[in-house]
Amino acid sequence: MASLHDFVNLDLSDTTEKIIAEYIWVGGSGMDMRSKARTLPGPVTNPSELPKWNYDGSSTNQAPGDDSEVILYPRAIFKDPFRKGNNILVICDSYTPAGEPIPTNKRAKAAEIFSNPDVEAEEPWFGIEQEYTLLTMSKWPLGWPENGYPGPQGPYYCGNGADKAFGRDIVDAHYKACLYAGINISGINGEVMPGQSMRGDGGIDVINAAIEKLEARHTEHIAAYGEGNERRLTGNHETASINQFTWGVANRGASVRIGRDTEKQGKGYFEDRRPASNMDPYVVTSMIAETTILPAA
Repeated sequence: MASLHDFVNLDLSDTTEKIIAEYIWVGGSGMDMRSKARTLPGPVTNPSELPKWNYDGSSTNQAPGDDSEVILYPRAIFKDPFRKGNNILVICDSYTPAGEPIPTNKRAKAAEIFSNPDVEAEEPWFGIEQEYTLLTMSKWPLGWPENGYPGPQGPYYCGNGADKAFGRDIVDAHYKACLYAGINISGINGEVMPGQSMRGDGGIDVINAAIEKLEARHTEHIAAYGEGNERRLTGNHETASINQFTWGVANRGASVRIGRDTEKQGKGYFEDRRPASNMDPYVVTSMIAETTILPAA
């Protein structure tokens, strides 16, 4: 007798050319993800080949009930690591029927900034360290003793072993799923690195100039760098104070850190350590590009 597992893992390519496309978008809170699937007649390799789709925005807190239709614009395609085969994940952003981006569509503004010729000429690179915490069904961090707290940090950073690397199987599964899908993931621990010109000879001068610009807009950036950031940026535990901009070489307690290799070679990248893990990458990366590359308004 067939089991649920058998049906979940059915290989559709044996019987049909049709594929399943999972359309994914950001919901009304700005942090929740929404998705729904549709059947397509065959494999697709470019978002331009995909139809736009609509959804009920009143059910996602993105439109009023008397005018609830919101339109999904396909923007990127990734292989589906869950359904496998030729099935795809479709990353979308949301618009009104008139073609205006809705308020939670932060991608539209980012696309405007990144399509600016001055920004395109610099070819900015970003590596985002997406931190997350695994929780049990009782909403308690995985590996923490029930109703208690773990020992001080030290053995956990890049740690190995069942008593240190809690949830390693989930982490590895996520890592492999990203690679399968075709997502540019550099490793289990990445860092933020904007800039070019910066990567060329004499780039340290460009980096220093960019840091000065970031300092001048510190308050504005902090406001866009994630909710609850004041609880993280306390000036303790390798963080800078949320109220003061600082920078330094190899200083993890600074707002912005320059690596030793960058200092030694006189070119490379810098790390903005202020964004929280719940930040919107469209908002933060475009803001960094706007601040460090484009002329002040």
